[in-house]
Amino acid sequence: MGLRIAMVAACPFPARRGTPLRIERLSEALTQLGHDVEVITYPMGESEASGSYLVHRAGGTGMSYGTIAPGPTPRKLLQYDPLLAAKIGRLLADKPFDVVHAHHVEGLLTAWWGRGRKPVPLVYDAHTMLGSELPSYGGGLLGRMMGGTGRWLDVQLPPLADHVVTVTPDIRERLLRAGRLTPDRVTVAMNGVELDVFARAVGREPIAPDRVIYTGTLAAYQGFDLLLKAFARAWAVRPSMRLVVAASTGFERYEELARSLGIRQAILLEPDDFAVLPDRLADAAIAVMPRTVCDGIPQKLLNYMAAGKAVVSSAGSAKVLQDGHNGLVVSNDDVEAFAAALLRIAEDPGLRQRLARAALDFVARECAWSSTAQICERVYVGLTGGRTATRSTLVPNANNAA
Repeated sequence: MGLRIAMVAACPFPARRGTPLRIERLSEALTQLGHDVEVITYPMGESEASGSYLVHRAGGTGMSYGTIAPGPTPRKLLQYDPLLAAKIGRLLADKPFDVVHAHHVEGLLTAWWGRGRKPVPLVYDAHTMLGSELPSYGGGLLGRMMGGTGRWLDVQLPPLADHVVTVTPDIRERLLRAGRLTPDRVTVAMNGVELDVFARAVGREPIAPDRVIYTGTLAAYQGFDLLLKAFARAWAVRPSMRLVVAASTGFERYEELARSLGIRQAILLEPDDFAVLPDRLADAAIAVMPRTVCDGIPQKLLNYMAAGKAVVSSAGSAKVLQDGHNGLVVSNDDVEAFAAALLRIAEDPGLRQRLARAALDFVARECAWSSTAQICERVYVGLTGGRTATRSTLVPNANNAA
């Protein structure tokens, strides 16, 4: 018999971005391994959850359609998180869960609070480090203060959990250096990628050899201004170059910069839509990752690689890329080097094809969600001593449970 797992998602769920996507795919993979997964989350999501697991929503039984911007907000901290903690507490009192698996710091805190003194092992899934993330939500002195607060929290909060799972070795090493966790309490379980979804993009010729694509949010921490400056320099050399921006947020904050650089006419805006993302990637020759600070692994990077794209990335978000082997990696904040890398791939189809093949080979070998779930399963078994629970009878797609 499998384990009963309470999966805590302190975020909109489901949603097409890093944290909720990891929760969704991990929950599906654990269910396929024979475990009962029940997701406990915020009242809203971008769509109905489609997995064969229960979804409990804080503050009520119905789901509202919508999302919330990443990062700390008063509404999250003062409304949604207390409601979520209360919901967790009620469910743990009513059901014999074997493990609570909480994602991101807000998930850890709500799960820790909701668990109280109940003897249920708590796993913290660390997707990033607050010392790196929080400064992106404020500039100048505020950003520095938030960075200091984040670094303190990175030391104090993870030990609240019985075990920590990290998405990259980088995060694991930083947590161990903080000195409050021993190596046996921290395990790496990297993200997977939906290889079957992106298979239709693999091997297709792009519309043009200099068609560049960026996907996802345009939040400040993504380094999109760096990309625009680099693209402007490359476009000055190769005016046929086009930048496709398939964004989940508006372009308004970058309109003035794009026009001042003289490249607005070379930028094609398209709405973010995962259903057509493989085809958009297939049409492009080069996919880009300008972000300079990223402790976790960007899901868009794995998507690019699964679609067989040649990737240009800043070093801070390159993670699984090896420069010259399965992508081109440039120094952080080096606009000239980023532009040169774009031109290098655009002008060398042989290089583009070699990088694309190596990128696809890597994710096909290393990035299956089933492998991520198996690693987490071993963590659970270690925490429970192999104890199993009587599985509940689940109704497929039984979401929005009370």
